[in-house]
Amino acid sequence: MSELATPLPHPVRDDALIARLRARRSAPAQGLSAPGPSDAELETILEIGLRSPDHGKLFPWRLVVIGPETRGRWVGELETLAASDKDRAVLRKLAAPPVTVMVVSAPVESPKVPRWEQELSAGVVCMNLEHAANAHGYAASWITDWYAYDPRARALMGVAEGETVAGFIHMGTAAEPLLERPRPEMADKVARLP
Repeated sequence: MSELATPLPHPVRDDALIARLRARRSAPAQGLSAPGPSDAELETILEIGLRSPDHGKLFPWRLVVIGPETRGRWVGELETLAASDKDRAVLRKLAAPPVTVMVVSAPVESPKVPRWEQELSAGVVCMNLEHAANAHGYAASWITDWYAYDPRARALMGVAEGETVAGFIHMGTAAEPLLERPRPEMADKVARLP
């Protein structure tokens, strides 16, 4: 029997993972501070992100780890592009966290895999990065904000024509306990068909 045909072991319940997923919350990005993931932890977090579902094995995304020098330059240049004080204020979300990964949806021409499915795959990369950061003990925040959509800002960040920013995944230590937010009632959002 080949290695690929080896039967899977009986499922084992992972109560710690279930508890972590049930309690998952996003942290305010501007409230994240050091420590953030170490280089070794970040490598593992990125590896987990790259294991996301991807119909057709197209890898229709790319990840950009934004270092402090680039982050400072971007924030400075984005301040000049900001249309209002409110737009400038949200740049704190980009400036504060110790670690940020920009996930870029980069769809690939495919006769079999629709663009929408490829964009969903980039979203799953974002969520897996958040889960992986949480599993390492860090708080995380998945945001976009105006600069993810502004053509001048996207050019500054190296986002090519045909690509979109799926999200900035900010990671670090939360300054205060994370607050729960309203969640939908299951009966309002889940249909069960016979």
